Amino acid sequence: MKVRVKAFARFREIIGSENTLELYEGTSVLGALKNLSAGSIDFRDACFDKEGNVASFVVLMINGKRISGTDREMMVLRDGDELAVFPPVAGG
Repeated sequence: MKVRVKAFARFREIIGSENTLELYEGTSVLGALKNLSAGSIDFRDACFDKEGNVASFVVLMINGKRISGTDREMMVLRDGDELAVFPPVAGG
């Protein structure tokens, strides 16, 4: 299946603004992000905590809807989904 990953702010600087991943059916959000991190140590360090979980400050969206909660990284992606990844945003 193909999933499009859009990265923003610091993540865009690290992995580019858009990536298309070829993944196995049933791949989770965590699996997709680990796939991306396999090609970039900087992305892995910025996106994951010390235990290998997606850091709590990372904002994730699937098809324009924010996903949250402790099981957000276990959500299964489907062919054609768009996963958006945002680092923490600061402003004033």
